[in-house]
Amino acid sequence: MRKSLQRAALLLLTGWAAFAQGRESGDASRGVTWNERFEGSVNTLGAVNQLDTTVGYKFNSHFSVDGGIPVYFVRPSSSATAATGTSSSNGIGNVYAQLRLTLANPAVNFASTLTGTAPTGDRATGFSTGHATVDWSNYFDRSFSRLTPFANLGIANSVSDTMFFIRPYTTYGLVTHVEGGARYRLVRMLSVGASAYGIEPSGQQTVVSRIVKSKQGGSVNSGGSKGGVFETANVTTGSADIAKDHGFSTWAQIQPGGSIEVYAGYSRSTQYALDTIFFGISLNLGKAVRSLGI
Repeated sequence: MRKSLQRAALLLLTGWAAFAQGRESGDASRGVTWNERFEGSVNTLGAVNQLDTTVGYKFNSHFSVDGGIPVYFVRPSSSATAATGTSSSNGIGNVYAQLRLTLANPAVNFASTLTGTAPTGDRATGFSTGHATVDWSNYFDRSFSRLTPFANLGIANSVSDTMFFIRPYTTYGLVTHVEGGARYRLVRMLSVGASAYGIEPSGQQTVVSRIVKSKQGGSVNSGGSKGGVFETANVTTGSADIAKDHGFSTWAQIQPGGSIEVYAGYSRSTQYALDTIFFGISLNLGKAVRSLGI
């Protein structure tokens, strides 16, 4: 864990050094931000969908704050229902707030995001761990014509959802997360991408299932021999290994306009032998608000 933190700090300091040597640029617009995103993940365990509403304020091209609340819609598969007696559930997740610093530079673009959540979700349905969480993520990218390599690394006390994987579980415990990959713009509105990710936990971990509800149990076959504890129990506390994960994703993304984004792809958790199809649509309603001069 110490080596992972040292690598993260080194990369972060390298990014800051690059900015000190280059000219900053970016969108100088300011005002209200408002984004609506609906996304979901489907695999052999079922479907976990999320409606995420985020509202905030952009002070300038570098600093912004926002907050939001996700709403989950969980539909277990027939095999999961037969094995555990679980059922569908809907509900709010954890209310969150974010602080974001963005710096654009000819050498490398950088964004640092600090996210905090409050335990407003129901632990029995896996929409919360029952604890407040914090995540500090740092994103880097640079474009070479149509190709944009990127990297994202951070430290948190919970494994967070991503646009590529609305997880069938949530966790509580110290983790380091990393992701690296690239996007390629095929035509003006269409791009494709691929990435690999890793989650390295440290110390005791608690895994809360979104598929198996409280007081339910059983055995669920995820299509491989590496099933996670979230497939058979609502809450599991144990060593770091129960929250460890690594895998890869590939996707296509369409941006028909500046205010809408549609994407879909495939993600493979090699740790859990879990194949997931994901999709999403994002609407930037803040642009309409800012056009009114707010």
